[in-house]
Amino acid sequence: MADSEPGFQVTAAKSSMDFATVLGLISGFGLVISAIVLGGSPESFINPPSVLIVIGGTLAITTICYSIPEVLHTFRVVMKTVFYSARDPSEAAIQVLQVAEMARKQGVLALQGVLEPMQGEPFLHKGMSMVVDGTPGEEVEVIMRRDMNATIQRHVKSTGVLRKAAEFAPAMGLIGTLIGLVQMLGDLNDPSTIGPSMAVALLTTFYGAVLANMVFSLLAAKLERNSAEEAMISNVYLMGAASIGRQENPRRLEMLLNSVLPPSKRVQYFD
Repeated sequence: MADSEPGFQVTAAKSSMDFATVLGLISGFGLVISAIVLGGSPESFINPPSVLIVIGGTLAITTICYSIPEVLHTFRVVMKTVFYSARDPSEAAIQVLQVAEMARKQGVLALQGVLEPMQGEPFLHKGMSMVVDGTPGEEVEVIMRRDMNATIQRHVKSTGVLRKAAEFAPAMGLIGTLIGLVQMLGDLNDPSTIGPSMAVALLTTFYGAVLANMVFSLLAAKLERNSAEEAMISNVYLMGAASIGRQENPRRLEMLLNSVLPPSKRVQYFD
């Protein structure tokens, strides 16, 4: 760390549970389960064949559209959605301006002392490392933008997996309904099979609707939101590293950053 900037540090992403996601899922399923319990005989809503058809079938069909690694990556992304690393765009902008001001006063090589605190933000660390190594600002911007776009594309693909699963879950429920009806019509001579067959027929539709509308679609929407926030933070770091690499005035960088930040998150670092 530079001796003239002993207090400088980068506020890394704070990994914490996204209570909005967890609370929404618990509340939604809680209301459905409460309605089932209050209606009596909740055990009638548990049917292993229906679960097998809907959940197993949805995962299988979704995997056909993509690949096993992509589907597994989506599950990891979903976990990151629940345990989201929240970052404040204003703090990120101020940190970038602090680095830009240091480079303006002491020179780019002075940033070697603050690279270590940046390791908690790999994207920022990579950009500033290239700047310290003497990479031109235009090249820094091109490289970082490619990395940012690649990350966005991975998020888009994961969102697509969730949305495909949301499309297929009701369809698998309908298939389960048809299976149950065929089984029921094929065994009308045995009244004891009518009930279980009807349970499969109705519960598969129920399971498919719940999965599609209360799990997959909601997680896809939350992932899109988180991806947009992450893209904004990455854009702040990109603009900062490119501006420092071009040795621009930090005041100009402040104006550029405020042009991409939401009005409530704009900063006044030099005022």
